[in-house]
Amino acid sequence: MTLSVELSIEDPAWAAVADLENLAEHTLAVALGESGKAVERAAEVSCLFCDDATIRALNAQWRGQDKPTNVLSFPAGTPAAADAIRLLGDIVLGFETVEREAREEGRPLDAHVAHLLVHGLLHLLGHDHAEPREAEAMEALETRIMRKLGRADPYADRPEAGAP
Repeated sequence: MTLSVELSIEDPAWAAVADLENLAEHTLAVALGESGKAVERAAEVSCLFCDDATIRALNAQWRGQDKPTNVLSFPAGTPAAADAIRLLGDIVLGFETVEREAREEGRPLDAHVAHLLVHGLLHLLGHDHAEPREAEAMEALETRIMRKLGRADPYADRPEAGAP
């Protein structure tokens, strides 16, 4: 199984994350491999790195929440049987919110970006955190993937429970 990652960096502030393209490709490939979801053919994920104004507009349009957020995921749905590549969907990250959260949590920006990419990919694969049991399972999987990436537990030392 191969994973293709298409990146679109709309906000130049994302230059604050060194080698963002490699970070995204490596993180998403490891996350897919560790997700427990079988993808039998080549897969593709599209990532948009934008500003808070853009993600706020998307959040308002698609979720009815007129506020910026850190990450949004848009699953592509079920591919046609003849598709040569399975499009998993789109992941969108808003810079100002992501940077502020990393700073407030005392986490390196690249680690927080990696965590949000993992979180977004898991949503594309059908995971959710609407119910407590789902949240626990998703957080445990995110933690395992982050450890596989050589990163700290993203939920350690957080005062509140629940996914981003």
